[in-house]
Formats: sequence, C-alpha cells, structure tokens
Amino acid sequence: MRRTRILTAVLALTAGLLSGAPTALAADPPAPKLAADTYTWKNARIDGGGFVPGIVFNRSEKNLAYTRTDIGGAYRWQESSKTWTPLLDSVGWDDWGHTGVVSIASDSVDPNRVYAAVGTYTNSWDPKNGAVMRSNDRGASWQKANLPFKLGGNMPGRGMGERLAVDPNRNSVLYLGAPSGKGLWRSTDSGAGWAQVANFPNVGNYAQDPSDTSGYASDNQGIVWVTFDESTGTAGSATKTIYVGVADKDNAVYRSTDAGATWQRLAGQPTGHLAHKGVLDAKNGYLYLAYSDKGGPYDGGKGRLWRYATGTGTWTDISPVAEADTSYGFSGLTVDRRKPGTVMATAYSAWWPDTQIFRSTDSGATWSKAWDYTSYPNRENRYTMDVSSSPWLTWGANPQPPEQTPKLGWMTEALEIDPFNSDRMMYGTGATVYGTENLTNWDGGGTFAIRPMVRGLEETAVNDLASPPSGAPLLSALGDIGGFRHTDLTKVPSMMFTQPNFTTTTSLDFAESNPNTVVRTGNLDSGPHIAFSTDNGANWFAGTDPSGVSGGGTVASAADGTRFVWSPEGAGVHHASGFGTSWQASSGIPAGAIVESDRVDAKTFYGFKSGKFYVSTDGGATFKESPASGLPGGDSVRFKALPGGKGDVWLAGGAADGAYGLWHSTDGGTSFTKLSNVEQADTIGFGKAAPGASYQTLYTSAKIGGVRGVFRSTDKGASWTRINDDAHQWGWTGAAITGDPRVYGRVYVSTNGRGVLYGDSSGGGTTDPGPGPDPTPTGACKVTYKITSQWSGGFQADVQLTNTGTAPWTGWSLAWTFADGQKLTQAWNAEAGQSGSTVTAKNVAWNANVAAGSSVSFGFTASRSDTNAKPAAFKLGEQTCAVA
Repeated sequence: MRRTRILTAVLALTAGLLSGAPTALAADPPAPKLAADTYTWKNARIDGGGFVPGIVFNRSEKNLAYTRTDIGGAYRWQESSKTWTPLLDSVGWDDWGHTGVVSIASDSVDPNRVYAAVGTYTNSWDPKNGAVMRSNDRGASWQKANLPFKLGGNMPGRGMGERLAVDPNRNSVLYLGAPSGKGLWRSTDSGAGWAQVANFPNVGNYAQDPSDTSGYASDNQGIVWVTFDESTGTAGSATKTIYVGVADKDNAVYRSTDAGATWQRLAGQPTGHLAHKGVLDAKNGYLYLAYSDKGGPYDGGKGRLWRYATGTGTWTDISPVAEADTSYGFSGLTVDRRKPGTVMATAYSAWWPDTQIFRSTDSGATWSKAWDYTSYPNRENRYTMDVSSSPWLTWGANPQPPEQTPKLGWMTEALEIDPFNSDRMMYGTGATVYGTENLTNWDGGGTFAIRPMVRGLEETAVNDLASPPSGAPLLSALGDIGGFRHTDLTKVPSMMFTQPNFTTTTSLDFAESNPNTVVRTGNLDSGPHIAFSTDNGANWFAGTDPSGVSGGGTVASAADGTRFVWSPEGAGVHHASGFGTSWQASSGIPAGAIVESDRVDAKTFYGFKSGKFYVSTDGGATFKESPASGLPGGDSVRFKALPGGKGDVWLAGGAADGAYGLWHSTDGGTSFTKLSNVEQADTIGFGKAAPGASYQTLYTSAKIGGVRGVFRSTDKGASWTRINDDAHQWGWTGAAITGDPRVYGRVYVSTNGRGVLYGDSSGGGTTDPGPGPDPTPTGACKVTYKITSQWSGGFQADVQLTNTGTAPWTGWSLAWTFADGQKLTQAWNAEAGQSGSTVTAKNVAWNANVAAGSSVSFGFTASRSDTNAKPAAFKLGEQTCAVA
C-alpha cells in the first residue's frame, strides 16, 4: 500500500533488527551437536499483500518469467500450475537485507541464468552492502557477488528500472545502475566480478526529499535503468548501443554506441521529468520512455510519454493526454514483441479514483484507455475483474462513483506483455499481481478479463501472531493490509480485518479462557486505533482512543476477556474494563512499554521497558517494577506468559553488545533465570505439548549452538531442535512466533516480507481437528441471509443460523438452492460445497454445538451473473427454517 510498507520495515528494524543483526561481534561458544527435525513449510495463504515493482519475461523461452518484490524476495512463474515459486528463502538472518530486490534480469542467451540485485536500504537501517545474486538453475540455487555499496529494494524510486541488464548478444556482460552517487557498474564474467564504469558521465542527482535526516528520502536515486539495442550486435559480440536512464531531470538518458567505451547525453531529449522506464522496440527503431516529475512509487503529479527514433534522433511527445490534464506520472511501460507498434503504459501514481492503463497499436500516435467516463461520475470499463480467488482485494469497500471496488490498481509501475503471447499481460500493484489472457479483446472493442495472477507470491510483513485454543487456528497482525483470520490455512481468507480497517495492525491478543474475545490495535490515518471482536475475530467493532493516541502500540486481553491493557503510541499505558469505552491511565509503568497478560489470572498483567519488568495485579490500574535484574537493556524484547501456568513468563530479546538470550520466570516476573544454552533469542511462543510431555512445546527464532534458526523444545528449554534448514530461512523472523495449541509440532513463523510460514514436523503428532460426522440436527431454526458486498461477477454473503428450538445441537447442516446460477467459490466458518444449484454448509469442529436460543454464523463468496436473488428457503437437515 501507500506508506505503511516503509513504516512496517522501519519499525521492525528499530524494534530490534539492527541491534540484533551484527552477531559476528560476539564470540560464539563451542557449538554443541544440535538435534534437527525435518519440517514441511508452507505459507498460510493470503496471496500477495505487498508491492510488486518489477515483472520480467525471458525473451527467448516461452513461459519463463520472474517478479521482484521490495522486501520479500524474488519469484519464478510456474506455467503448469499458474503459480509463483519463491527463490530467495535461503537468505539468512545476518543477510536479511538481501530479501529486498531492486532489480532482476533473465538471460535470453542462456535462460537457465537469472540475476538479482539485492539490498533493502541504502541508509543506516541496513548495515550491510548490496549484492548481485547469480544462478544457473533459474533461481534454485545462488552464488553471491558482494558490492562495495548499498542497494535499496525498499527505497524511493524502486519501481523504476530495470537497473540490472544482461547483454543479449554477449551474455557474460552485465550492467548495473547504482544509487547513492555510485554510478554505473559492469561485469564481464557473468556477474562474478563487478567494476565501476569510470567514464560514465552522470551519477544522478535526484532525491525525493534532500532534507530528510534519516537518509531514506534524501538518497540520490542514481542510475535507474539499462536497455540494450540487440540489433546492434551479433551473437558472441558485445552489443554496441546501450541506453541508460539517470535520475536527473535535465539529463535523463545517455547512450553508448561503442559497447560502453564512451557515453553521450542523448541529444534533444525532454527535460523537467525523470525517465522511469526506457523500453526499446528494435524492429521499428523506437525507444519509448515513461516520464514522471517524481521518483515514485507513491508520489508523482505530472508525467509524459516520449518516443525516440533511434535512426534519426527525432523526439516525439506521444502522451495520451495533455500534461495539464494529468495528476499523475507514467511508469509502467511495455511493447508487444509479436505485434510491433503496440505499446502500453500506466499512470502509476493515479490514486483516485483509480489507476489508468493506456494502449496504442500505432506506435503511440493514438491511444485508448482501460476505462473512461461516460458522464461523470459514471465510467465505462474495457475490462472485467474477477477477484474471487483473492476476495479481500475489494477491501470490504463500498465506494461512491467514480471509485470502484476492486480497483484496477495503484502503484502500477510493473507492466509487461508476454513476448510470446499478445493476449497475456501482467502488471504489479501495491497489493498483488493482476493479469489477463485475452488482452487483444481491447483492440476489437470488447472487454478483456483481469484476475489476480499471484498465487504462491506471499509478501506481507508480519507484526504479531496468535493461535487460540478454539476457533480459527491463526490470527495475524500485518503491515499494509491489517491482518486476517485463517479458518483454513490452505485458502485465502475472504477479507482482512475490517471495522475498522487498519493500514497496519501492530498487536493482537485473545482471552485465553474465552477465545471468542479478541482485541487488535493498529495504525489509521483518522479514526480509532483499537478494535474488539466477540466471535473469535470474524466480526469487529471499534473501541475508543484515550487522548493523544497516534499509533497502535501493543495490547493485552485479560485471561477471561473482562478487561484490557493498552500501550499505544502517543499516550501512556491505559487500562479499561469492558470493551475500551472508558480508558484510565495506568500508574507505575512508563509510556511505550510492551504489555502482555497472564493467561490464568485475569487481574495480572505484565510490562517491559528499557530493561525493566513491570507487574500489575489489579487489572492494569497500577504496576510495580520487578526487582529482576540482568534483562536486556533495550526494547528489542518479546515476552509471553504460558497458557495454563499462572506467573509462568518467558522473555526473549536483547542485543549483541549486551544481554541477549532467553529468560524464564516462574514467579510472575519477580525473578528471571537466563537459559545458558541459548545465545540469542528474539521471539518465544508456545504450542501443544509433545506426546508424553506435560509442559507445552516452546518455539523461538534464535541462535543456539552457534546456528541461527527456528527452534523447538519439548522439555522446557533443556534441549533444542532446529526445525528449519538453510534453504528455509526467510531473512528476518524476529517479530513473532507461536505454536498451535491443537496440533503438536505445528509452528507459525513471522517474516518481514514473506508472509506467515507454518511448519509441520515429519515426525507426526496429532492432526488438525476436522468436522465430525454428518450432523442430523432437529428442532426449529431461523436463517438470516445477508449479501455484504457485490462486484462485477461475484459477491460475498453472511449467514446466521439460529437454534429457535428447545434442545441443543451437536452438529448442523444447512442447505439452500441458488436460483440465478450463482456458484460457490469459498466459505469460512463452515465446510461448504455445491452440487448443481444446491449448496450445503456444515459445521466445523469448533462451532458444532449450538445451544437453544443461540446462533452460529458463517460466510462465503460466490460468482454471479447480473441477477443475484437471495435463496427463498433453507433446510436444516429435513427441517425447513424460518427466514428472517
């Protein structure tokens, strides 16, 4: 999304990543032999969730394509399954910055070769330099060439490019455009070694905000793209003509006609804008350029499209609209390699009412738009959108025209037509990858169909995780898209948390003895920063803020859900009885403290700030500082109380230049004992006890025995087993971890850009609780069927089933018939299926029992045609229900 993606990463870093990263400064103890377990790792499916700034198709092999993300690695397209495969999961803790990909290049001479320029920040937030990763097996394995400067996959300008390019005639030659005034770099040995092109005349001069003292927005965006003219070389000989884009509004494009020996500013070029992209149609001799007045990916108020004739040196303004009519810049740019003269571009920074995509079939002489107004505010689209595979892309919104949901997109800096298929196009947004496979319908006046093409690409930054003992197995707090309730880890949830919809959720908790009560806090430009649920996170309502709140902070629920303690940004720690309608300041604890609750005693809460532990025994009204000493001095700490164990607290965190590790208290935080066998630890979580064990399983992201990884202990920390491996490291995993209280061995791991990973042991254990046998309920019933949102071709509905009889149900099965051809696509809080026009929804394990007078709710998404009548009748087994 817009700003929070940067903030999520920065908060994660300042909360402990930088202090914990330079582990080499500490002497490692002798490494004991570590036990290991083989785990199967998968993502809890969200599908997308972050900015995709680059898509690259190989020019010589059909169906070979790659994407890059700003903080979540790179991916390769799998045509057989229409999914993306992650390629940089092997990046480890110490090299976490190398999960940010500023550019990717696929070798058209040898399609097995692929290159990625990696590094997340060019300022102090990332302590390490960037690198160029090279692979000769399409990203299955990598070698690394470290660079003497930093790269910025999550910096301003990251949607420009591609900065990395392979010579299409002599593929041992590569060029890389560097930021920060470091110039243009070249490799002549297939990416193994790099040297600066000393005679390149311009290192760039544009910075988003030169006054930014953090170094983030003030960095020179540098050399932003490299494009070869393949027609000026022969196989085995270096390409002679090379174009380079520079972040300089007066001198944006340079060219070499002697294979990089000399360089000249391209004569006659336009000034006043930055050239985001330079795409060459070598067959027709045109270099197309997309310009914006800003570097993106968020900003940009004016822009132009230009065409440069490589043979004559003629410049032509081919912009589809007059500059006075733009409120956006251009960036996404592609040509159809099979149909010379077809070119497309995006208005990447058109936030409202929507992005725009332009298409020309005559080399930019005339253009048509993906949508246009009929009579304002009404608009007509050349496309249809089906987001049933990722229904949360509607954001649960109901906007007024001319805005629509789902949006065509935003931050649309990546746009590519498949070089082997004129009908296939993909483009990246701030949340997903969209695509079409009937693009040429556009040219005949018909509509083309857009849908997410993102499965397998998981790009959320995770701030907190919870796995309640009943209800949904996973609740998540995420950057940018708020968070989700997963009732099935293998399916995309229908919607993120809404009412309110936080841009970033910073913390969440549930009542241990009443898991239907859930609380979350987060960031929002305007509105409340706290929300509550009484149905295990399925539905939410907003709380109220104490005065001065500016951000979510951390929150804790009492064990029974009767009270809450909140430590928001901008205000001190507060407590409330009930659902946060009247907050009172807590005493004895500093502002900004991390807060948690005892999981047994409903009046006991804990806090931590700057090396001090705090305890409240009166529901958060007053805290007292614990006499415990020797704890980490900073605030890079996560701690949790053990479910079922009063006063049993585990604390992880620290920094390499001070106390760092894992501590345990059995007296409610009065004293802590440091585990001697854990060198460093950053998270702590609990899961179902191992067979035969009485104490819950511990999970941590830690350094144990000299090895960084994810670890499990089934004996209260006496011994540890590494459960990930070198191929599954995911960069930084220091925000949150939790086991599953219902499935032994299952663990949920947070990442900073690769979503929520969950692992299951090959050693087995108990399995997921599933639905029971087909229920045969009896007695009276009532159904409320509500369509909550609709979009072109689909809709979402909620169903409430009430037991109006006198006897409880121990299971239920509800059936109805669709009258207008609707087809079920997904359901939550129920096992649902469709045969013909008949839908049957059955209980899942946790909502089988429905007392007399009580209700159970579930929801679903379905496809639809123009009409969408509600079902006329519902049957509970053989009993016809009343319809509300």
